[in-house]
Amino acid sequence: MKNHNREHLKYLLIVLVICMGCKKDYLKFDYTDGSIREEDVWKSDRNSRGFLNTTYAGLINGYSVDGDGALLASASDEAVNSNVNSRINIINNGTWGALRTIDDQYNNMYTNIRKTNLFLEKSGSSAITPASDIVRLKGEAYFLRAMYHFELMKRYGQIILATRSYTTTDDLDLPRNTLDEVIAQISADCDEAIKVLPASQSDLGVADKGRATAGAALALKSRMLLYAASPLYNTNGDLSKWTAAAATARQLINLNKNSLLPLAQLGNLWDFSVAASNYSPEVIFATNVSATNSIESNNAPISYEGKGRTNPTQELVNAFEMRVSGKPITDNTSGFSPTDPYSTTGASARDPRLSLFIIYNGQSFKSRAVETFTGGRDNMPININNTKTGYYLRKFLSESSAWATGATSVNRNRPWIFFRYSEVLLNYAEALNEASGPVTDVYTYVNQIRLRAGMPVLPAGLTQSQMRERIQNERRVELCFEGHRFFDVRRWRKGTELFNKSVSGIQITKTGTSLTYVPFQVENRVFTEKNNLFPIPQSELNKASKLKQNPGY
Repeated sequence: MKNHNREHLKYLLIVLVICMGCKKDYLKFDYTDGSIREEDVWKSDRNSRGFLNTTYAGLINGYSVDGDGALLASASDEAVNSNVNSRINIINNGTWGALRTIDDQYNNMYTNIRKTNLFLEKSGSSAITPASDIVRLKGEAYFLRAMYHFELMKRYGQIILATRSYTTTDDLDLPRNTLDEVIAQISADCDEAIKVLPASQSDLGVADKGRATAGAALALKSRMLLYAASPLYNTNGDLSKWTAAAATARQLINLNKNSLLPLAQLGNLWDFSVAASNYSPEVIFATNVSATNSIESNNAPISYEGKGRTNPTQELVNAFEMRVSGKPITDNTSGFSPTDPYSTTGASARDPRLSLFIIYNGQSFKSRAVETFTGGRDNMPININNTKTGYYLRKFLSESSAWATGATSVNRNRPWIFFRYSEVLLNYAEALNEASGPVTDVYTYVNQIRLRAGMPVLPAGLTQSQMRERIQNERRVELCFEGHRFFDVRRWRKGTELFNKSVSGIQITKTGTSLTYVPFQVENRVFTEKNNLFPIPQSELNKASKLKQNPGY
């Protein structure tokens, strides 16, 4: 646990931080800036609600884990970061440790867990009216406490559960709880939220869009139980844990509140300026919306004055199957054409999601073709932001955004989406396949995602291991760049197989109108068994002798 609570409690003050420029929504809280006494928070309906609102600020925005546009994708086999000095490379080059950390959420998560605990303890006797609102708001606090504990669990494994607010007289040098205890607590908090919260975003008023829902709590529980059933955590191979994960995902499906957007709208899913994407039925829970163009300026190709930070790997590009045959490109009968590797038509067409998620040579972006061939305007090594792989990120980017020098800046309303319906379908299919083999429902729900993408259904007669491989690849493609691959490979305990190796790109040579494609090694990566979990920061170990470091660090 953290000793940061001591200073906070010493003065018995609660600092409510607000952004006066935010749009009016559930995070907007109008009052005089500054610190107020704790007793004055709970004597006021407005202040009590505002305190809960501030706990949402702990939600992690995944668009920049290094402060310069790096995604966790660049610490997996999905991508390379164009900034060779990015701290994301600590994870890739074998120097990750207690004194060299990135995406360290230890302090942040416990700070926000403490806020949820204070609300749960104090709100019952607060001035919130009507009293019936207290039940619902507590449900949100339970969800957030579960969310923040899970963010710790998926990084550090066993953690210290904090189910009450601690005082300056409490012993904060505590040992970690067991994984079973952590899983049980997160599940229990999700269940408390599920009992009292509205089912989905569609059941909320306009001003409350983005608040926690029962669907969000089910999505969180579904993901957490999927992790708990996976080899990294389920070392005994207990099939009942897969059954529990499948049942929770199915419970959310059965709410019948969510659905997949049509393929034509999928590219705009992360742009809430587009009406069809703004809390669409595919979005289950997301961060508060920010009006920004930083996602584009950080990731757009260099000729568009972007930093080009996230460069997809050839390994990820190869994971997109063939549109007509539905086969991997490594299958000699797939229809793949090495001389036309990004085809969108005919027998050699690739999965349509390739052009939605990745920018490749010749693809149209902002009404002109991207040039990543050697010497093209988007492949100029003299530019320090030049692509390292021959590819740029397309997912998340809005062509309606504007950021170039001399142009009028245009921001778009952007959230970081934590849970969307396609993940839930894949969670269900994976857990059910592990528990029962490739039964009908496994095919049904994986095929829903494939059919939305314009892909053929999976072939009948797959074995459990073959289905496992197809589901894992479907997650890799459908959920790319959203932070899943980084953790999926770890929970499958496949990091030493998939991450402890080089990643590659494509060198494209243009001669006249002809193009040739030659893969090349971009960089070596280091991954050992210890890297399945994050290191506990040394600053935390120095404060708590019972905490102990994760093995291997």
